[in-house]
Amino acid sequence: MTVQHAQPINRLIQELSKLPGVGEKTASRLTMHILRGSRENAEGLARAILEVKEKIRFCGQCYNLTDQDPCRLCQDPKRNRELLCVVSSPEDLIALEKSGGFRGLYHVLHGVLSPLEGVGPKDLRVNELLTRLQGGEVKEVIVATNPSVEGEATAQYLSQIIKPLNIRVTRIARGVPMGGDLQYIDEVTLSKSLENRSPL
Repeated sequence: MTVQHAQPINRLIQELSKLPGVGEKTASRLTMHILRGSRENAEGLARAILEVKEKIRFCGQCYNLTDQDPCRLCQDPKRNRELLCVVSSPEDLIALEKSGGFRGLYHVLHGVLSPLEGVGPKDLRVNELLTRLQGGEVKEVIVATNPSVEGEATAQYLSQIIKPLNIRVTRIARGVPMGGDLQYIDEVTLSKSLENRSPL
């Protein structure tokens, strides 16, 4: 049975339900939380949403989301400019940065090749990547796309077009995660971990 709310409540529930991973029940709880909170909190949330839409744009060098151009990562003089990590999305860049294991620069493609969905090289930031590599500063490109069919196809394509530039192209390793039990790891991951084994 559908609960009848006042129209503004229904509208907020509908809008929140459009967010990924937010169903009607969660949207209802969020709406009630906003209603119980202060007007200042609600205004702060509304301002933050509008500010993101008004101020966030792509960095002109790496195409990450930023409020300044170039972004903070591209401006950082401590980053290794000879290493360039190519990722498919800003979320992947954030995940790699959180790991703390990479101190080079990034390039965000904003997608992966997917012929079935009509996504080709012209739909990604591939031309911008090639233009960036013409400068001669980058010595190695690390392709960090997901180990999916589309991610692998993108990695292979990038390797084919970058290698003629005499730039080393590498792929992030795939395999067994730290602390993982072999009996619970899927077959593809186990196979790749054997294939990508390294000397001790």
